[in-house]
Amino acid sequence: MSLITEYRATEDAIKQLQRKLDIMADDPALLTEMEFEERLRALMGEYSKSLRDIIKLLAPERAMPVVETTSKRKRRAIKVYRHPDSGEVVQTKGGNHRLLKAWKQQYGAQTVESWLER
Repeated sequence: MSLITEYRATEDAIKQLQRKLDIMADDPALLTEMEFEERLRALMGEYSKSLRDIIKLLAPERAMPVVETTSKRKRRAIKVYRHPDSGEVVQTKGGNHRLLKAWKQQYGAQTVESWLER
């Protein structure tokens, strides 16, 4: 698609969206919802309440519980491998690093593991 074609298509899309926005702006249901939202936010501010507090009050069964992420699995430590000849450094939490794999293929896994810095 050429740039001018893309430009014209975008321009047409903007015009269509503008017409839709103009139609929606005259809809009394939208105006009522916007007024409700404005009043609700003012009331929430007046009483220092958040949206989560309102949901807990009106529908406690739908309120999302606050779950602490306490994983039983220990986080992986970062391993640092340093190539003794070139001085290149690879930092990884697993063995899926591209350069580390290349080293293991070229020099052997045991040799590369000996480059591990503690």
